[in-house]
Amino acid sequence: MAFNEHNKDEFPPAHTAEHLLNQTMMRMFGCERSNNAHVERKKSKINYHLSQKPDRKAEREIEQRINDLIEADLPVSYETTDREHLPEGIDVSRLPEDADDEIRLVHIGDYDVCPCLGKHVRSTAQIGRFEVLGTNWDEATHTFRIRYKTIG
Repeated sequence: MAFNEHNKDEFPPAHTAEHLLNQTMMRMFGCERSNNAHVERKKSKINYHLSQKPDRKAEREIEQRINDLIEADLPVSYETTDREHLPEGIDVSRLPEDADDEIRLVHIGDYDVCPCLGKHVRSTAQIGRFEVLGTNWDEATHTFRIRYKTIG
């Protein structure tokens, strides 16, 4: 089945790590998935809107949780469904207005599921290691940026 074309050529390990990071941030901080990510082979950056700046301990915990998920070797699988039969909690508000009625959902074990057309690894162990390169906090906008890379 052909889906909407998109203009990204993702690096599968870093892109799959982005899914893990989004779900981890949602679970740890109660925030939404990032809507501002730049995922690349050498270095990726992703922003989250949070109520307060995470401390260094929380930053280390984010990295550890992602690496634990990678080590767990969770399978990555796909499901197609239409908008009328989406599982509860799936947000399609970021899909383009002209998106197909059929939507591809990406599952990472039982940890994360979201609509995505990107390229992914077959299981999390293929990501390698997740390393936080640094973070920035913008107090005015309550934006927390994480810079990371995957090392395979």
